[in-house]
Amino acid sequence: MSHEDEQLLALALEVAREGGALVERMRREGVSVADTKSSQVDIVTAADRACEDLVRARVLAARPDDGVVGEEGDDVRGSSGVRWVVDPIDGTVNYLYGLPHWAVSVAAARGDEVVAGVVLAPALGVTYTAVRGGGAFRDGSPLQVREPVEVAQSLVATGFSYSPEVRARQGRAVARLLARVRDVRRMGSCALDLCGVAEGSLDGYVEEGPHWWDHAAGALVAQEAGAVVEVTRGPALDLVRAAPRGAWDQFAALVEECGFLEAST
Repeated sequence: MSHEDEQLLALALEVAREGGALVERMRREGVSVADTKSSQVDIVTAADRACEDLVRARVLAARPDDGVVGEEGDDVRGSSGVRWVVDPIDGTVNYLYGLPHWAVSVAAARGDEVVAGVVLAPALGVTYTAVRGGGAFRDGSPLQVREPVEVAQSLVATGFSYSPEVRARQGRAVARLLARVRDVRRMGSCALDLCGVAEGSLDGYVEEGPHWWDHAAGALVAQEAGAVVEVTRGPALDLVRAAPRGAWDQFAALVEECGFLEAST
């Protein structure tokens, strides 16, 4: 953990808080769909765009030589070697419907390695932070993954693609998973699901479809709390899976046995 990484975390936290306040204010004023992306159910709100614009502006004002990768805007190439990875609202459908499980995710990466991350959930009133090599925290309290449990006793989170074809295949894999574990949760935010693994409210997480901005900050929080997080190529999209280090081998095998990595299940 370097002093610069701590400074990156401080800036990430500052801009995430400002972005979260903006998004909360816009939610109180009323949420509307501004656009769609990969399908008619893959939505963008005005708040997504406003929050990302704010975060980009604040980051580049403080560090003009850095790059920015975000969900809603064009990539900004920098010369410093540091890139900011921003998801202004991870869980936009939850946000649209007034459900609290959404977050502002801001991460800083040196090259392809995330070194600082913040996942801020305004409606839940919680903030997760991590610096590589410095541990993970929820509202300033250290996080630690759950002790490993048997597969049949595990609580696993998942999510689904916005592509109907991919979603149907994922549904069949999740049905197999459901028969093998304690239960399955689909809460709608990759970043917060990874933080759930970090804090021990989940035993594992698997989803095909998240992008770098969805998992950048949350994955670092999970790793620093003692989880293994793997991003690999699924049948159509990137697949993210995470579990406590001591349970990783059995969880990784479970994911494969249930067909998450198969093109046809």
